[in-house]
Amino acid sequence: FMETIKYVPRDEVDLMDVSPKQIVSVSTSLIPFLEHDDANRALMGSNMQRQAVPLIKPEAPIVGTGMEAVAARDSGYVILAKNDGIVKYVDARKIVIHRTDDKGNPMFDENGEPITDEYRLLKFVRSNQDTCINQRPIVNLGDKVKKGEPIADGPATDMGELALGKNVLVAFMPWEGYNFEDAILIGQQLLEEDAYTSIHIEVYETQVRETRLGPEEVTAEIPNVSKEALRNLDEDGIVRIGAFVSSRDILVGKVTPKGEEDITPEDKIIRSVFGDKGRDVQDTSLRLPHGVQGRVIDVKIFDRSEVAELGAGVDKLIKVYVASRKPLDVGDKLAGRHGNKGVVSKILPKEDMPFLPDGTPVDVIFSPLGVPSRMNLGQVLETHLGWFAKLTSTYVATPVFSGIKEDEIMDELYKVRKERGLDMGDSEEEKSGKVILRDGRTGLPFDQPVVVGYMYVMKLIHIAQDKIHARSTGPYSLIHHQPLGGKAQFGGQRFGEMEVWALEAYGAAYTLSEMLSVKSDDVKGRNEVYKAILKNRNIPEPGIPESFRVLVKELQGLALDIRIYDEDGNEINIDNL
Repeated sequence: FMETIKYVPRDEVDLMDVSPKQIVSVSTSLIPFLEHDDANRALMGSNMQRQAVPLIKPEAPIVGTGMEAVAARDSGYVILAKNDGIVKYVDARKIVIHRTDDKGNPMFDENGEPITDEYRLLKFVRSNQDTCINQRPIVNLGDKVKKGEPIADGPATDMGELALGKNVLVAFMPWEGYNFEDAILIGQQLLEEDAYTSIHIEVYETQVRETRLGPEEVTAEIPNVSKEALRNLDEDGIVRIGAFVSSRDILVGKVTPKGEEDITPEDKIIRSVFGDKGRDVQDTSLRLPHGVQGRVIDVKIFDRSEVAELGAGVDKLIKVYVASRKPLDVGDKLAGRHGNKGVVSKILPKEDMPFLPDGTPVDVIFSPLGVPSRMNLGQVLETHLGWFAKLTSTYVATPVFSGIKEDEIMDELYKVRKERGLDMGDSEEEKSGKVILRDGRTGLPFDQPVVVGYMYVMKLIHIAQDKIHARSTGPYSLIHHQPLGGKAQFGGQRFGEMEVWALEAYGAAYTLSEMLSVKSDDVKGRNEVYKAILKNRNIPEPGIPESFRVLVKELQGLALDIRIYDEDGNEINIDNL
């Protein structure tokens, strides 16, 4: 109470928690050395575990808290044996277990047939976060299993334990400014080992509607499209499962009837000769968005006869699932379990990474400035204990609030390093768990000893490839005539109030003028600028932005008499501007 500990006789204690970790949530109880982390960073570490991406090679943490198996089991993705038995059949999709009795003897029914349990595994199913749900068997033919024992891993689990990231060799040191402001340097070896590669599955859907001019049609006969663009479509106009697709490729060929108000006599003749084939149609095919590529892994077609929930006027719904493999890249977000997050700034060749006295290059370089002010010292203790665990090939569980103490870690690590010839001497400073690293580029030792060890690092869902976006010319808002916002709408970059102040402060008058007119909502002006650029003329003066017209109309809608006059006092009709 009030940051003081009061000691009382044992017989006066009338309430005691079952466990020290009872006061924290499941995700917080997965953070080793939680008691050494500031509460703000512990909260970040707890929340970021939910954002971890399942990797194609999951790895359980070598420094855990003992809650990993509980969390994995309760997630529902790990398949547990329903009964004791012997594995009779196992492949990637199915496990069959022959039940045994209490004495371990195989069980048979009254017809002499073996009593078996069959388990079906999920393969490459899309999650709500567009990640991949994939189950893998962890038992072999002939294995004896007990009831409740894990027999298949799910996404982000390893041998029945939660596995959100990888155990990587980290060093806390600056490196040529590349880890300024929490940026992270990684070695090429992580990419070569596919350490942080993940599979992402996105779904693209299109509706086939009944329009006023007739029904839309799914077809491979799309007007003004080359044969090359149709190479992946089947005879129905739907992309083949297994096809590799990239930006703007057609996934579902679809045509919509065009308006027929102004049919020319020639069109009437063509219609009478060729029938419906002569009808004018518009290409409304479903295409893969910009910046996406991957492999089609599934196509689902929902018909009105089968699915009652299809919207009004919708005859058919087609969903195409595209899987893409995403290795770790510059701009991707990595994080430990202590709120120590950062963005990959550079991928170094492994021969340029700093290396240990035995020649092992480090995998990841963190900035040492990320520790003192954040007060999340758990990451340093995890690093030291992780190195001990790796050197001794053991898995360590250090429960929250009742884990291993700092001096115990240092003593154990010192003993193991001395055995392996990795120690630096017997003085207190040399027992600190630090090591002299050498520069991979020159081979020379760095000036100061460096904290090195194994830390559990996760790749988060914030992936640079999904966020990068550029626009040339695209859609505009109907009311304001300004470009739409956001990557999904192929929108422009927002130039807000504070950005305007920045250009004003620099005195960049012409740039500011363009930003607020022709590059935004001066409809007439942008067409004039386009013509001027094509004809190599000077850029004309900007006109009246559409936002001004919208403001005037809004005020007129409030029954205010707004009029506009030129510099000579003549009234201007805003509708003619």
